[in-house]
Amino acid sequence: MKKQTLIVTSIVILIALYIAGSFAYKYFYLKNLNENASVFVRAHSPIIGNEKATTTIVEFFDPACGTCKAFSPFVKNIIQKHPDKLKLVLRYAPFHTDSYYVVQMLEASKLQNRYFETLDVIFKHQEKWAINHSSNIAKLWSFLPEAGLDVEKLKNDMKRPEIDAIIKQDIADSKLLGVNQTPEFFVNGKPLKRFGYKELEELINSEL
Repeated sequence: MKKQTLIVTSIVILIALYIAGSFAYKYFYLKNLNENASVFVRAHSPIIGNEKATTTIVEFFDPACGTCKAFSPFVKNIIQKHPDKLKLVLRYAPFHTDSYYVVQMLEASKLQNRYFETLDVIFKHQEKWAINHSSNIAKLWSFLPEAGLDVEKLKNDMKRPEIDAIIKQDIADSKLLGVNQTPEFFVNGKPLKRFGYKELEELINSEL
């Protein structure tokens, strides 16, 4: 009898600890999210969709990442289904070798108002310049005119210190949020706990 009572008591204690832990996690997660809201969206972050949308998808990506390329049309398609309710915020996490230079190209293309055109070209030819997790920058240059870019101006603009500062800010934010692979998604600050197309769509739909 005493043994059964001890077992029941132990189970009750474990359940109580689980419930308390869940509440504590939720409290501190939301508190941390509120205090660090800016780590998700910065003033410099490119946005796809309705800038005033109430549901925000934040994606940390690497332009040399094949999975990032694969998810790009998938996420855009979801946004097209809910054009007024969704926005995608793009953030950098250049994990692949020499991806930092590719991100510099992207940022510099903003100064020619060709950011999304440049990103499209980079993804279009990704298999030709991003091989074995390494970026062939010399080969990538030959594709950039397709985006309507002045390549010489781009090369000069890449050297601007403010561009370097933007990339370093994104990297710092990615570390703070525990991003260790790409693409990494957050929807209204909530992380994608299990990676996949279906899982991402379900998380987005739960926030609409």
